Amino acid sequence: MQAIRSILVVIEPTPAESLALKRAKLIAGVTQAHLHLLVCDKKHDHGALLAVLKARLVEEGYSVTTEQAWKESQHETIIDVQQAEGCGLVIKQHFPDNPLKKALLTPADWKLLRYCPTPVLLVKTATPWTGGTILAAVDVGNTDGEHRTLHSCIVDHGFDIASLAKAKLHVISAHPSPMLSAADPVFQLKETIEARYREQCRAFQAEFDIDDDHLHIEEGPADVLIPHNVNKLDAAVLIIGTVARTGLSGALIGNTAEVVLDAVNCDVLVLKPEDVMGHLEEEVARH
Repeated sequence: MQAIRSILVVIEPTPAESLALKRAKLIAGVTQAHLHLLVCDKKHDHGALLAVLKARLVEEGYSVTTEQAWKESQHETIIDVQQAEGCGLVIKQHFPDNPLKKALLTPADWKLLRYCPTPVLLVKTATPWTGGTILAAVDVGNTDGEHRTLHSCIVDHGFDIASLAKAKLHVISAHPSPMLSAADPVFQLKETIEARYREQCRAFQAEFDIDDDHLHIEEGPADVLIPHNVNKLDAAVLIIGTVARTGLSGALIGNTAEVVLDAVNCDVLVLKPEDVMGHLEEEVARH
């Protein structure tokens, strides 16, 4: 988070205060990052709004540029501008999709999470981060290289946000329920699954310096346990990763980050491993 030099803030042209801009100001106030304000609009009708926002932010000491743009769709516009400006973070307010529409069409914010080659913060509430709880979701049972790198990234961002917001960081890891059909006997009994997870979690805790009070290990599906713990801990921000398998049609449908997005009442920061982000940048450059 500290290394982010430029933040792309998607501005909704409504009279209400921009929640995305509120979060961007909090982060930029600590990191000194530049703010690039974007209105996704074919007609370019919002010059006056952007001029007012820019003048106010410059007066408050922020470094700001503005832009109105449109390319095919909202998520493509955002990614195009993010690449052109070299922004290290995209912040956008999330509006829940109609369930029927979601069943028929892939929601725009899901597409942004899938294809954006940089971390995306979707802002859902006006709840202050300061002094609150930050919840980082990891899959401790997955210890391959890609997941280890992602875990490290998630926890690092968690500590960064907790530090800038003077908040507390908690970590959740869900583990699977016993399956009698599992090939590995370890996964056939609840006790052996839990014992293996506790063992892996001890190594994880030692590596990332997280004590027992701030680590929550529970049995069950992540897309159920994560919203439950967000609610229980009254978390202001959820940090979650996606090991995006792009290029395969529908490969990400049901991805935990997407499923929990409308199930939690807090802001959601979605991260990807570096190799995935590199692959997505190549894809963007190709089009």
